[in-house]
Amino acid sequence: MAIVNRIGEFAEDMKTWRRHLHMHPELSLDCHETAGFVVERLREFGVDEIHEGIAQTGVVALIRGQGDGAVTGLRADMDALPIEEETGADYASTIPGKMHACGHDGHTTMLLGAARYLAETRKFKGTAALIFQPAEETIGGGRIMVEEGIMDRFGIEEVYALHCDPFTEEGVFSTAPGPIMAAVDDFHITLTGKGGHGAFPHECIDPVPCALSIGQALQTIASRNAPPRDALVVSLTIFNAGHATNVIPESVKLGGTVRTFDPDLRDLVEKRFHDIVAGQAASFGVTADLEYQRNYPATVNHDAQTEFATQVAADVAGAGKVNAQRDPEMGAEDFAYMLQARPGSYLMLGQGIGPSCHHPAFDFNDDVSAIGASFFARLIETRHGV
Repeated sequence: MAIVNRIGEFAEDMKTWRRHLHMHPELSLDCHETAGFVVERLREFGVDEIHEGIAQTGVVALIRGQGDGAVTGLRADMDALPIEEETGADYASTIPGKMHACGHDGHTTMLLGAARYLAETRKFKGTAALIFQPAEETIGGGRIMVEEGIMDRFGIEEVYALHCDPFTEEGVFSTAPGPIMAAVDDFHITLTGKGGHGAFPHECIDPVPCALSIGQALQTIASRNAPPRDALVVSLTIFNAGHATNVIPESVKLGGTVRTFDPDLRDLVEKRFHDIVAGQAASFGVTADLEYQRNYPATVNHDAQTEFATQVAADVAGAGKVNAQRDPEMGAEDFAYMLQARPGSYLMLGQGIGPSCHHPAFDFNDDVSAIGASFFARLIETRHGV
């Protein structure tokens, strides 16, 4: 494995940084201490410019190479999750109810490692734009940073990101051209009837049978409305009704998530939701309120940039440790907004088989930090070689 020698030399420093971040998780846009730690390290490294306060706590740092050239963006997410940690690690979260359960502490560390190396060596032309982003897990800090103009402000021409993968052997890169992560939509349905005594249903308008019927009917969108070859997930995950065995409830609340890749299918699903909910409510005589919210779009890798990124990954890990035809998955990523704004690619880096992301026992594998940092560094040097 061709880890950059200099990065390997400070791998223990990277472990220290990562574990500090792990002990101090922050949520959503409120990554103030995390951003402060990042900025402190960047100043130590001697980067050329540091821009703070983008998307409240986001940071963009610029490192200029030897001569004019293109500007390439490298992105890492910084936020944690509202989960009580169960790793048992001696560096476990010190904040009750919060933990880094998706590896963002590792992503930030890998980009800091690349920053240290690039600022020291500057064996490239052009500029590396390092994007430290909050709120990937919540409201889309990537979207906010794009809306606040980072691509134009810093002249970013291409953008790349790396995510740890707890389902793949340590040190194996994987990606693919085209859609790699799904679009995500959420829905909330409130059905209101007339409550009453469970022994006298004829005097009530029971919303429960309607809710059951809607739950079944929504599954027909995938089985009867979507083209069989198109990936679609409709998951009903919330069903709240009643509190007593002898009381027919006044209302029922449903909720869940929808995942798609194709924009036309996404439109079809939303239309069918409105049709099904309105039709079922009318047939059962209840009133219905549907909130259908579109969230992150699909994460779609660009062909040329993905081919380039896989070549760099092969240089770092070896050709046998790069899967360039990774199957798309139904999770979602707000890096999608950056890929809508600029061409680029999103890759996964295997950290060995273990608890999944968003599990309370998940922990980033420090042994892959130098691999990820080397990938970022080599990507800049390869794209902008002197």
